[in-house]
Amino acid sequence: MYKIAVLGDRDSIYGFASLGLEVRPVRDLSEAAAELRRLAEQDYAVIYVTEAVFEGIPSEIERYESQQLPAVIPIPGVSGNTGIGMRNVKKTVEQAVGSDIIFNSENERSR
Repeated sequence: MYKIAVLGDRDSIYGFASLGLEVRPVRDLSEAAAELRRLAEQDYAVIYVTEAVFEGIPSEIERYESQQLPAVIPIPGVSGNTGIGMRNVKKTVEQAVGSDIIFNSENERSR
């Protein structure tokens, strides 16, 4: 059976343990990259990663973009939302559909 993990700084992720998700706190980006590799090699289908970590290890994240599993998904941390999650949704939708169907109406309103 597949599992779900949350990776990031301790303060940002420990609340997810109460939901039954496995939390993996890391202290720095090199530790985060190594932990992401370990989780990906195990039966983790979804790995939530705080945005700060997600942005700090782009080459490691790219390794999993073309794979079906695991899905590596950015989430806001205690420092707030940087918007990377929405940018990734937009990028994925554009790749799948061929155009910006989600944010296109917002762009037209701002013209």
